[in-house]
Amino acid sequence: MFTDFLYTLRDKGLNVSTTEWITFMDALDRGLVNCTLEGLYNLGRMTLVKTESDYDRYDMAFLEYFKDAHFGEDEIPEIIMEFLNKGDMDTSKLNKDLYAFDVRREMAETKRMFRERVQEQKSEHNGGNYWIGTSGGSAFGHHGRNPGGLRVSGKTGMQSAFQVIGERKYQDFRHDKTLDIRQFQMAFRRLRQFSTKLDIPKTELDLDKTIDETCNNGGMLSLEFDKPRKNSVKLLLLFDCGGTMMPFAEMCNDLFQAVHKANHFKDVKTYYFHNCIYSKVYKDAECELGNWIDLEELFRKTDKDYKVVIVGDAQMAPEELYDVNGNYRGPNDGMSGYEWNKLFKTKYKKIIWLNPRYHGGLNSLGWMEAERKLAEIYDMFPLTLDGLKDGISKLMAPR
Repeated sequence: MFTDFLYTLRDKGLNVSTTEWITFMDALDRGLVNCTLEGLYNLGRMTLVKTESDYDRYDMAFLEYFKDAHFGEDEIPEIIMEFLNKGDMDTSKLNKDLYAFDVRREMAETKRMFRERVQEQKSEHNGGNYWIGTSGGSAFGHHGRNPGGLRVSGKTGMQSAFQVIGERKYQDFRHDKTLDIRQFQMAFRRLRQFSTKLDIPKTELDLDKTIDETCNNGGMLSLEFDKPRKNSVKLLLLFDCGGTMMPFAEMCNDLFQAVHKANHFKDVKTYYFHNCIYSKVYKDAECELGNWIDLEELFRKTDKDYKVVIVGDAQMAPEELYDVNGNYRGPNDGMSGYEWNKLFKTKYKKIIWLNPRYHGGLNSLGWMEAERKLAEIYDMFPLTLDGLKDGISKLMAPR
């Protein structure tokens, strides 16, 4: 039973083990879904999905496999969905006095009314206060102004719907999504590995080893100690600011905040550049003339053991990278941007470049020259949760 569902899940990228599938089937045999599709959905998500980042893949697999099944109160006739998805309408001329607000209605009553409308409705309705439609005072549809309704397709009006039908709620949890503050916070949980054990005396009680050795000694207490775990990692952050990085300013700020709020680092230093690293880096994101620090001074302030994270889209004109006068916002000091970046790479053991526009294999195109050349110097990763995870793994690798 449902064997094809297992293959659908795996096709969507879910690593469902045999044990998990047996657990799922056993729960079905015991009647734990109460003969409802919603119960089946919830059971599958509990037993077959390991992490919330896979919820969206699970939703897509479930909808694909059960697309012809009866979804009970959430099923919308095709004719209604057609006119709801026609596109947004002009609401400026609607008579707001027609809106029939009823904030006292509870969820169960709203759903009962919704099922009645589904059975009764045969045509399109916009701006009213009764049928499933758009923009009016009805509790059903989208772009409406009735608090506590059911949004069906479309965009929110008052952002107060009890429930949104047919929405993929977990897209933002996916690992391949571009990061926001929530995903950054999740990603930095992995940075606990940054805490390393220093070459110092064993003064911290190791409870697990103590229990094991005590048991091995027939119950005679044997205290075991280990080296204390301390934050020893030093981090140097460099952000590309302005120009083509403007759309990612908020995301870079989120990354900055997440790093500085984390307790995984012994030291964090942050500097800025525009398009390309030259002889100087700036002290703030404004990149104002003179408000900078020479690379040589930076090298003196940060030793080779600093982990370096560069954030930028690597998009610039070729002359900005290759010409000794390519830095139109400041001095080059006798070398091209390409040469300064090669020098920068030699000063630190571990450097990664996080790119919010990373093109990967596509950077062989002529207009991606800068990205391709910088990716030859640095290990470059996309600025996504998976990219950050891979980049951190690269930073922490022994070599």
